Amino acid sequence: MDVNVERNEAANRFEAIVDDVLCVLEYRLDGKVITLLHTGVPDAVGGRGIAAALTKTALDTARHEGWRVVPACAYSLSYIARHPQYQDLVSDG
Repeated sequence: MDVNVERNEAANRFEAIVDDVLCVLEYRLDGKVITLLHTGVPDAVGGRGIAAALTKTALDTARHEGWRVVPACAYSLSYIARHPQYQDLVSDG
């Protein structure tokens, strides 16, 4: 499934609307460190790869911006474990 993900800087989240349902990855940005706080995909649209698309977009944005990443939510941590090409972004502190 092709998911259109946008960054909503005012709300500190990445967003995708699928079948009129809002899906989000909430974050906190402190200088050059982005902390991925929570990935929320309602059950009504779950199982379609939306959380993966949100997380990939957040990580690709971090790489492009030169940010380090703190994967504080369980989903982002497991996504990085499954996609080691993003491991170099993970912050030590």
